[in-house]
Amino acid sequence: VAGAGYDIRHDRRAGRVVLMAEQGRRDTGRVGGRIRRYARVTGTMTGLAARMAGERYLGIEIDRSKHAADLREALGGLKGPIMKVAQILSTIPDALPPEYADELASLQADAPAMGWLFTRRRMAAELGPDWQQKLTSFTREAVSAASLGQVHRAEDLDGNILAMKLQYPDMASAIDADLRQLRLVFQLYERYDSAISTGDIYSELSERLREELDYRREAANLALYHHMLRDESCVELPVYRPDLSSDRLLTMSWLDGTRVMPFLETNPSQDVRNEIARNMFRVWYVPFYFYGVIHGDPHLGNYSLTDDNRINLMDFGSIRLFRPSFVGGVIDLYRALRDNDEALAVHAYESWGFHGLDREAIEVLNMWAEFIYAPLLEDRVRPIQSLRNGSAGRELAGKVHGELKRIGGIRPPREFVLMDRAAVGLGSVFMHLGAEVNWHTLFHDLIDDFDRDMLATRQREAAAIAGIPADLVHAEDAAT
Repeated sequence: VAGAGYDIRHDRRAGRVVLMAEQGRRDTGRVGGRIRRYARVTGTMTGLAARMAGERYLGIEIDRSKHAADLREALGGLKGPIMKVAQILSTIPDALPPEYADELASLQADAPAMGWLFTRRRMAAELGPDWQQKLTSFTREAVSAASLGQVHRAEDLDGNILAMKLQYPDMASAIDADLRQLRLVFQLYERYDSAISTGDIYSELSERLREELDYRREAANLALYHHMLRDESCVELPVYRPDLSSDRLLTMSWLDGTRVMPFLETNPSQDVRNEIARNMFRVWYVPFYFYGVIHGDPHLGNYSLTDDNRINLMDFGSIRLFRPSFVGGVIDLYRALRDNDEALAVHAYESWGFHGLDREAIEVLNMWAEFIYAPLLEDRVRPIQSLRNGSAGRELAGKVHGELKRIGGIRPPREFVLMDRAAVGLGSVFMHLGAEVNWHTLFHDLIDDFDRDMLATRQREAAAIAGIPADLVHAEDAAT
């Protein structure tokens, strides 16, 4: 968006009449576009229902790869939460058939941004009609546009560079409509395949998506991360600007940095790649093992790298607080696998929220757990991709899926949605980096002094400092 800077003080080009006319066209187009959008998606889903019924009851084999591509085409290039949900689902093992996961993974987070006149009206709605007088400059075009909002670069009257995230209009109603479509997807999938019960996954996605619309909550999440990472020199966090924010506009200080993929094109040394991997590990897992908090969206657009290899963390919408017993279960399962302790493994799964697991179910879950935990179990430097290359992961996932289906399926706890999303996303970044790190040592640096009661205390204190509602923390802590 080079050259898109805009001097607000000299704008005299668009009057109220033009703005109202533009809004009328936008509103009409938005309603019509949403009708067409859901017609496409619903038509695709109706076709899927018919094809699955034919395969299940008439023995007619469907081409799931072709239909998955049709579904991606119906969803792709659109703003809205259903695109975000599709991307999340594509990272959760067995949440969807592999053909659908592969297609949905290709959906791009960027979507066409709002036009300038409409953006200007939205800014007036959030900051008042005099919003232009509060800034020296504001980019006409968004520097990034995603599923729920877009980001503009601005400068305040004191010369501070800002990132202003503006939410698209009517997102609450869009989420409600999209979640209805998602429920249909899950219902159809469970009729076709009984290996995974998706009820809790749906509940978790619904709650997390609605939270992401609350930019005041995201500001509190940012304050929470400032507290949790206050002693970590490997990360830079933006500063919240409440004077230029609202429920649907989040303004923070601008962080300069380089995205991971362009950075890798510079052919950095192995030592630099390893340093970045270690920094990312701590940025993501210090909050989890010390406070029971996870950043559930390690999407490449949510952070960048400084010149000295620190992590700029820039998005705080997808944050979850976990029960201390859940975090303890993650550590207990590691120790159970290390020591071949079946009783401890059962306790770990129960701590996570699994119920009624028999010996066969435990054995199947351990197959997947041993794969996920493998980089942590050996005390040596190793590249993570030696264990998580695509073919090995797909082969094991297929085997686990078949076994789960054979034993009647399982119901994953809802906490797994963001936990898996974070683990899969970070694993992908580590593979891109080609990192060769002693993951065992990094992990033990965080867990050796673990104490559930201390974590619960730290979580409550941190939430109070950040302004996270106490009843939310208590509800999370008491959940089963």
